[in-house]
Amino acid sequence: MKKEIARAIKVVLFLLAGILLLWLAFRSVDFPKLIDSLKEANYYWLILSLFFGLLAYLSRARRWQLLIHPLGYAPSFWHTFHSLILGYMANLALPRIGEITRCVALGKKEKMPVDQLIGTVIIERTIDLLSVLVFLVILILTSGVLINEFLLTHFLNPFKEKVLNLFGFTWIIWVIIALCFLIPLVLIIRYRKNLRKLNFFAKTFDLIKGVINGLKTITKLDRKWEFIGHTVFIWLNYALMTWVVVFAIESTSDITFLQSFFILVIGSLAMSAPVQGGIGAFHYFVSRGLAVVHGVNLEDGLVYALLTHESQIIFVLIIGTISFFALFGRRFSRDSASDPETDTPD
Repeated sequence: MKKEIARAIKVVLFLLAGILLLWLAFRSVDFPKLIDSLKEANYYWLILSLFFGLLAYLSRARRWQLLIHPLGYAPSFWHTFHSLILGYMANLALPRIGEITRCVALGKKEKMPVDQLIGTVIIERTIDLLSVLVFLVILILTSGVLINEFLLTHFLNPFKEKVLNLFGFTWIIWVIIALCFLIPLVLIIRYRKNLRKLNFFAKTFDLIKGVINGLKTITKLDRKWEFIGHTVFIWLNYALMTWVVVFAIESTSDITFLQSFFILVIGSLAMSAPVQGGIGAFHYFVSRGLAVVHGVNLEDGLVYALLTHESQIIFVLIIGTISFFALFGRRFSRDSASDPETDTPD
């Protein structure tokens, strides 16, 4: 009961954070102008954007398969794909829960250890983060004063201020907190054999061991070049998915493919915010980024953000529902068929 309450509180808090970001994004908007821009948008470009998004998802599923193979398992491609999409859909309910959801779904379907699958997902997410950071550094080095100013104002300076606040005059408190974590960790490692006799610690150690085994798969890949190729292909499709939407709005239609990488980077950073599906964060940063760097007015910037974000959300919900029934539909049908009907006496 306590866990359910805590989970409900988390969902509400993250949702409130998303609503706050949405309010910040839309508070200065001329809504009649925004609605007119939405009416004038060419929605056919969204179909092409979703096609590139689907290609990226398919490639992600194959890349995840490659990470799983060194564990000694060979899950089917479609089970892997459907589990991946279920994870994306779960993230719309609670941030980051999708990473666990897809591992649980695939583990149940293919009878694989979930802890080792979590290790492969950690590798995947680490590679994604490094990719975004590489794009970010390239943008800062090559893209001129406006992009640098936007990145410094909205991302780097706020992060720098938080770090200074954390490690400034309050450093003693943080040392104490670090020791509070470090001392128990040392004791656990020192007495791990005795602690293994306790059920809770035994399960925890097994989970950690499984995650570590999953992380080791990156060194045992049989098809490293295919893995690298899929990583490049995924980001190429993300870039195309981002770029083609600019043609749906007249004021953004002159943005080139290379310029769209800026939108891809800030959109990716915004989607990593701890809110459901990047709601609010994506709209705020993408619209402001388009305004600062490309001179797009706020209303059209928000139209672009709405078209890109909401089309992907709807798409994930549709294919996520299909994926759920593809994975577990037969089980539900079998369970419902096996339930005896109870007749009520007259």
